[in-house]
Amino acid sequence: MNVLVINCGSSSLKFQLINTETEKVIASGICDRIGIDGSVLYYKTPDGKKIEKKEEMPHHTKAVEMVLEALLNKENGAVSSLDEIKAIGHRVVHGGEFFKESVLINDVVIQHIKECSDLAPLHNPAHLMGIEACQAKMPKTPMVAVFDTAFHQTMPPRAYIYGVPYEWYEKHKVRRYGFHGTSHKYVSQKTAEFLGLDYYNSKIIVCHLGNGSSISAIKNGKCVDTSMGLTPLEGLIMGTRSGDLDPAILEYISKREDLDIQSILNILNKKSGVLGISGLSSDFRDLLDADLGGNERAKLARSAFAYRVLKYVGAYCAVMNGVDAVSFCAGVGENAKFIRGMIVEHLEFLGVKLDVEANNVCGEEAIISTPDSKVRVCVIPTNEELVIARDTKTIVSQL
Repeated sequence: MNVLVINCGSSSLKFQLINTETEKVIASGICDRIGIDGSVLYYKTPDGKKIEKKEEMPHHTKAVEMVLEALLNKENGAVSSLDEIKAIGHRVVHGGEFFKESVLINDVVIQHIKECSDLAPLHNPAHLMGIEACQAKMPKTPMVAVFDTAFHQTMPPRAYIYGVPYEWYEKHKVRRYGFHGTSHKYVSQKTAEFLGLDYYNSKIIVCHLGNGSSISAIKNGKCVDTSMGLTPLEGLIMGTRSGDLDPAILEYISKREDLDIQSILNILNKKSGVLGISGLSSDFRDLLDADLGGNERAKLARSAFAYRVLKYVGAYCAVMNGVDAVSFCAGVGENAKFIRGMIVEHLEFLGVKLDVEANNVCGEEAIISTPDSKVRVCVIPTNEELVIARDTKTIVSQL
């Protein structure tokens, strides 16, 4: 079955066409700058050729049209007919408490996604535009919504409830939801498979470290806690996001900088994190170069990031009363050996020793702890698109 995986942002549309029998990516690409001058489609053909097409995309419907045209192109396309695309899987960031698993998209599902838009105002409306655009072009093709929040819906109330008036939860659904769920699901399952563990009788911590970062505790195949909260702003220090902070800071800075709440939240989301600390960059490669060159704030940013990761790993070991494996994934987790090293070197309390040579790996599955370590530490490249394709196949196959 060929499944088209769609991931819409407010001004972008990423896509992959995946053969779910072989689980191979047939074609992929991204529509960038949708609704902005200078729109462009980047397309990777089945034979690996990279094509760039500049054409204005005033809306997501036009972007979907260009994706389908690229897939159907006689010279570089991936299919001869749209009938060869049997289903479409859509990434949706926020499913609230409505969705504990992926679902077939219908009018009720669309309405619930709309109702969750206040919880993810930058993401859910964009996902809806992508869904509606695909429905307009391929109305008979079944579509599935795969939610970032669904995997974390197994958290017990003690983990997701905040210390605020309970009425806020009852009336406004203020609680921890967690994100990167497809990544945490894939990597935790892959970790168990890679290490020969029984997934449903194991304790695994997944460190999804990238520009957006989160950590989850997975016990016996279920998420029992995760670092992101009501929104993706809570938790670790990230590329541009602040992560955990004292909420009184908002009032304090509001008075002294004469900023309203929206301006402060914009700073906390887009101008904070390692970018805010370093004053230099949100890219960890830039921070490494600057650190090695003697930039003290770049060094502080990297150190603070690693320290926060370490704190969460320690906390989740306590939450699960032990751990069998710790896995790193996503852009930083898979490629930044220096960051991994800074973290793993402080896991001696778990009986972990870093295998320095093994830790040189980038973007490949590997065990980076020494053979005599009591807890195994891995690098497991994530594959969120494959999770979406698998869930889509499973649901559509039941129709």
